[in-house]
Amino acid sequence: MTSHQSAEPGRGSATADVPVIAIDGPTASGKGTIAAEVARRLGFHYLDSGALYRLVAFAAREAGVDLGDEAALARIGRNLKPLFQHGQILLAGRDVTDLIREESVGAAASQVAALPAVRSALVQAQRGFRVAPGLVADGRDMGTVIFPDATLKVFLTADVQSRAERRHKQLIEKGFSSNISSLLRILRERDDRDANREVAPLRAASDAVVIDSTHLSVEQTIEQVLGAWQLLVSVGGGPRQK
Repeated sequence: MTSHQSAEPGRGSATADVPVIAIDGPTASGKGTIAAEVARRLGFHYLDSGALYRLVAFAAREAGVDLGDEAALARIGRNLKPLFQHGQILLAGRDVTDLIREESVGAAASQVAALPAVRSALVQAQRGFRVAPGLVADGRDMGTVIFPDATLKVFLTADVQSRAERRHKQLIEKGFSSNISSLLRILRERDDRDANREVAPLRAASDAVVIDSTHLSVEQTIEQVLGAWQLLVSVGGGPRQK
């Protein structure tokens, strides 16, 4: 059973013996699409860690909580009870899948994710997804902070123009308005904030496989990740470097 079919943080028996594929990367690098499909093909659970920060930002906005109120935001994070099932994200029984993907929520989530108390509140929730038969987790600190012992670590990147074009296409397809120039500015600001925040800055783990997907299709990127995984399996969990 994969978590994008049905999963809730803390369900099942989390254990360090369960294999983890950690996929990190900047905003709009395609890591969510890649991670979800890799999880599906391997029959693993899937954790979209960015969704948790978006949920905190969304819940804060709904409750009128200021994004500078770190203590209140951390409380929201500790009390989150999202349900991930059948490709949907439910919060208090409400389908918020598309709502949390709005750019305004993404920008707020980037601010929220820079707060140490919020990150601390969500650490155990994220680790709770590590249940048999395995987990594919995507985010910004999966391989460096949340699962430093991950079986395979991947850092997925792409140039900012390519990422802006991908995000623009995604938003238009979902019926949201979008502007490439605005997206470029937002992505550059978010990249800078993610790379320079005090707690868990975005960076590739020293033992990560780095994949630049600028000129790769989704399928080609998936095949590179699966190839790295199969190499590890074939050598019994050997070195992660390509």
